[in-house]
Amino acid sequence: MMAAGSRRLPLACAVLLALASMQAQAQQAAPGGTGGAGALAVPNDYPALAMLSVDIIGVAPLPGLGVERRLLPYSVQTASAKNSEQAPGENLSEFMARNLSGVNVNEISGSPFQNDITFRGFRASPVLGTSQGISVYLDGVRVNEPFGDVVNWDMLPEAAIGSVLLVPGSNPLYGLNTLGGALALTSKSGRSHPGFEADVSTSSSGQRRSDLAYGISGADHWHAFLAATVFNDRGWREHSDGRLGNAYLKLGRASGDSDWSLALLAGSSRLVGNGLLPSYRVTEDGLQDGLYESQRRAAYTFPDETRNRLRQAVLAITQRYGERTELSANAYVRNSRRDTVNGDVADEYADYVRDCAAGFLADGAAADPASCHDSQSEGAALHTASFNTTRTRQTGRGFSVNLSTDLASHRLVLGTSYDASSVSFAQFTQAADFTPQRAVLADGTAEREAESSVTGSAHSWGLYAADTWQLAPATHLTASARYNLARVSNALVNGDAAQPEERFTYRKLNPAVGITHDANAALTLFANLSQSNRVPTVIELGCADPAQPCRLPVGLQSDPYLKQVVSRSVEAGARWTAGRGASVSASLYRIVNRDDILFRSAGATQQGYFSNFSRTRHQGMDLNASAQAGTVTARLAYSYLDASYDADGELFTGARNVKVGPGTRIAGLPRHTLKLGLDWRAMPALTLGADLQAVSDMLSQGNEDGLRADPVEGEPLKYADWRIRGYALLSLRASYRPAPGWELFARVGNVTNRRYESYGAVALDMFPQGRLLQPHDNPAEAALARFVAPGAPRSVVAGLRYRF
Repeated sequence: MMAAGSRRLPLACAVLLALASMQAQAQQAAPGGTGGAGALAVPNDYPALAMLSVDIIGVAPLPGLGVERRLLPYSVQTASAKNSEQAPGENLSEFMARNLSGVNVNEISGSPFQNDITFRGFRASPVLGTSQGISVYLDGVRVNEPFGDVVNWDMLPEAAIGSVLLVPGSNPLYGLNTLGGALALTSKSGRSHPGFEADVSTSSSGQRRSDLAYGISGADHWHAFLAATVFNDRGWREHSDGRLGNAYLKLGRASGDSDWSLALLAGSSRLVGNGLLPSYRVTEDGLQDGLYESQRRAAYTFPDETRNRLRQAVLAITQRYGERTELSANAYVRNSRRDTVNGDVADEYADYVRDCAAGFLADGAAADPASCHDSQSEGAALHTASFNTTRTRQTGRGFSVNLSTDLASHRLVLGTSYDASSVSFAQFTQAADFTPQRAVLADGTAEREAESSVTGSAHSWGLYAADTWQLAPATHLTASARYNLARVSNALVNGDAAQPEERFTYRKLNPAVGITHDANAALTLFANLSQSNRVPTVIELGCADPAQPCRLPVGLQSDPYLKQVVSRSVEAGARWTAGRGASVSASLYRIVNRDDILFRSAGATQQGYFSNFSRTRHQGMDLNASAQAGTVTARLAYSYLDASYDADGELFTGARNVKVGPGTRIAGLPRHTLKLGLDWRAMPALTLGADLQAVSDMLSQGNEDGLRADPVEGEPLKYADWRIRGYALLSLRASYRPAPGWELFARVGNVTNRRYESYGAVALDMFPQGRLLQPHDNPAEAALARFVAPGAPRSVVAGLRYRF
């Protein structure tokens, strides 16, 4: 079936041609953004500062006058489409992982558009139930989905993104869920990016991508921009094909001191994420290799498919009152759909394998009748799999208003926001069986049963203020605060049993204060204290009762109260900028979460519930450096991260109960990350580049305590070092411009074809060597194994870019 994005491509091309026919004598307008005009003035008695390049950064999700980078009391990272091109065939998450310090990718699903992104140990993930800690915005509109705060990276219009801003820490101005940072994306417009651009690329792993964009700015102040993306992926792993398509249209007018624009976004995708593969496991016969060692490209079970669809409209208005005051506002509506299909081992069959692992006697009786209560024929008749589907429908609407102004030595920002959402979620299951290839086929004679569902709504209000105050010619104090009020209501249904609607209200005032000091014209010192909060999501409130545990993402139960997460961060560092493109920035940080929300064990069962964990801690250092010498540009990014639990507790990880204490590392996060980049303009038309990404080892989920099995009284502890080993990946790039407007590019990823893993977890392996355990045929033991997320092998990407 043709991808939805492919069906829209002819329409997108037609609109592009229509735009191209507008105003043959189009007059290019000045790029958007008004920060420079209203920046805090450099006093005459400190003239050296005037020699620095002015880089204006927004201090809130909505655009405003902004503040010079050197005045910010924290270390932001930025990139724009004009000065930092993505590598061939690279998506947004891969670009951030290659260029931004503190950012890492866990390829848990195996799909390039379903990656887990971590920044300083906090996640922005498309996986429901993951503890989210990064807020993501597009043109001032939050794109974290209402149900679970997940981020659907595949629904972002990458061809229309003009700039990326990564803000660290628990910055209160960015609202709820900004525990570890905020990612603010700004789209292109006909004013900022006039002209036509087309990118087409293909890869040896079966990925094909096309990006089209056209912008125009007319003499009558009208401007328009259209972008479209089509992506098809054969998948380097088995049964992992996918596709997506999106289209983005922005139409607006800039007249005098007023600007307005209307942006429409439509996208759809069908992506397959085959998840983790079992590596080695320990049995009575010793260490045994798993499916990963013999078939790196295999899928453990399939299908595992996610279909997303998004429709969004945003109206933005900006009014300037002279050069020192600007009022910005937007209003939006969002409608998203998610449907998933996946196959898993049936609970009843998993219990049968566990209880009847000793097998059966010749007469069909259980060899261990004390634990096995099935006969051989009864076991053989069980359905081995369950065919699970989910349906999620979400709508969102809201508005934001932001006023920024200069008053003498003060830069003031005042703002408010309102967001409302409604959610409908349902999960169904159907009896099924595995094929010899581990595919799940539903039993057509079995009914599809509703397992759980929830409908709910959420309303959140925010009121914020910030002031950047020039205390002295070289010293600036920044103070801000935001008041958040959130109300969540849910109505849960499990099977045929409905429960009364439950309502929760959360309030929090979050302050921040920071200071910067220009030691000289090139060196700035800064320090910052801040606080933010996260409100429990529907999935967390619906699975928070120890007396009624559940398996994610099913079995939603009554809603005991969960405390909101409160995050406090402290950061200090320095920025040094010299001529000829040389710059260095370094920062030390510490972020403490109180009442973090974790999934925990319910006794000795394979079920669990969400509850508050008193303290977790993230601390470390980020270092960035760049320099240019002639035709060579080099950059370096190093991160050290110590992410740990800061209190005693117990985790439920899917297969084990893990006791943790102060200092126990959080799984899936490397301590050390190093990124090196080198670009050489060998000829006026030829640029060569290389990138090195090195990551240290990380703990596997379920092995945080160094054990491979839960302690048993009277037996020795079963130690195992199941960490994911560190790795280094080398990539090479080349770009050649044979004629004005034309560019040929190529990239080789993982040049050495390094075999690596990006995540690990401990779980029961029901398919040793790829074959389903069947006690009715032979004695079989489902042993705990280390599952891993396989890293992609060597790939070659080549493509063509055209601009005019």
